[in-house]
Amino acid sequence: MLTNFVKAGQKIELQSVERMNSENEEQIRKVYVSKVYDVLSEDRLEVLMPMEKTKLILLPVDAEYNICFYTDQGLYQCFVRIIDRYKSNNVYILVLELISNLRRFQRREYYRFSCALEMESRDLLEEEKKAVEKEEYRLIPGLPLKRSVIVDLSGGGLRFVSVQKYANDSIIYITYHLMLNGQKKKYELLGRILSVNEVQGRPGTYEHRVQYINLDVDAREEIIKYIFEEERKHRHKESNR
Repeated sequence: MLTNFVKAGQKIELQSVERMNSENEEQIRKVYVSKVYDVLSEDRLEVLMPMEKTKLILLPVDAEYNICFYTDQGLYQCFVRIIDRYKSNNVYILVLELISNLRRFQRREYYRFSCALEMESRDLLEEEKKAVEKEEYRLIPGLPLKRSVIVDLSGGGLRFVSVQKYANDSIIYITYHLMLNGQKKKYELLGRILSVNEVQGRPGTYEHRVQYINLDVDAREEIIKYIFEEERKHRHKESNR
């Protein structure tokens, strides 16, 4: 698929998927702009080492990045690992290996991961909604929750299916678990319902699109890291078939 869309000379953007210590935070969050130098195979390519003004940015070997390709068919995205870097004919080159599948994506959207994760949710009470409007997080514990299934997940929101039908633009409490570094972690989040549609062929079952509200930066990075790890596992299984 890579060779069908990505060509030499096309613009790319690279952003690290690893969280570093606070003194390196600004550098790691930065998006590095460069160009494709050559496509070597379906899962390997060469790109020009990024520069700022006249200074080369020496991205480290083995570092893993989220990459966005500006192709003739639109924007495509995947995760890559730097496996080599060298100088050839006065050109500084990075060799990248794909560690997830290449997917089309829209600008300003997060990478979406198809999944089947258990989730629980409920509408907010009026007093809780007023607190959210003040950007406060004061929720009443112990209230009953409705079960549902997350069908895709991203750093910006999620899509879930449930027999419970929420109203468009309503704010809901969401909780689910992710496996991170071998341990299960619970997430308790707020989300705004962007759209609700009845699932075709399943009367009484509804698909909801949700955008996170006031999501903590650390939680967002953990969700993105989880997605990255799951994509890498999936690609590894595919390659071993």
